[in-house]
Amino acid sequence: MTNKEILDRIKGGLIVSCQALENEPLHDSYIMSKMAWAAYLGGAAGIRANTVVDIKAIKEMVDLPVIGIIKQIYPDSEVYITPTVKEVDALVEIGCEIIAVDATDRLRPEGKTFDVFFDEVRNKYPNQLFMADTSCFNEGKKACELGMDLIGTTMAGYTPYTKGTPLPDFTLMERYVNELDVPIIAEGGIWAPEELRRAMDIGVHAAVIGTAITRPMDITKHFLKALEK
Repeated sequence: MTNKEILDRIKGGLIVSCQALENEPLHDSYIMSKMAWAAYLGGAAGIRANTVVDIKAIKEMVDLPVIGIIKQIYPDSEVYITPTVKEVDALVEIGCEIIAVDATDRLRPEGKTFDVFFDEVRNKYPNQLFMADTSCFNEGKKACELGMDLIGTTMAGYTPYTKGTPLPDFTLMERYVNELDVPIIAEGGIWAPEELRRAMDIGVHAAVIGTAITRPMDITKHFLKALEK
């Protein structure tokens, strides 16, 4: 698929995030591939996934565009979503249609700014689609100016300077849609169909839902809140 075909295929659609970290019960590439298969059968337009092994298993199971990430913790940085060129290299090698990276203002490993990091990966992979996981408008604006292909609201509420932001961050979605000339991906905190509908009505290109669909432990906790006094 060309980049335009990839963007057209996910437009107006639901992207399902199929992820499970090492400390979670469903941490298994086979299980994630089955999650992706279930999402495909349900009508998902794409999949967001973490790690090379999971993405390979998912790509063998479904023919959907994949937003690939690698969550990797480095001791000298708070950035953990595709934080270095090393992770980008691995995702390019397995053919991720879109690669998502943390595009917040926080310093990356070895003290690199996002500007320096993205300049490196864009020069290395000029035809790769890159998605910016951002937490606030200034980050999205900068990512757009640097040439990111998609802007997501993924990190809203997860940086020190956006902590406490109500999710989903519809306000940020609206600013992005109205002020930036780049496809916007609604991601983060969407728990109900009406919230997905509202995001689409704002004019986002597509939306990502993960926890509310593919993380039964968190879904159970979410329902149990209704029983708390």
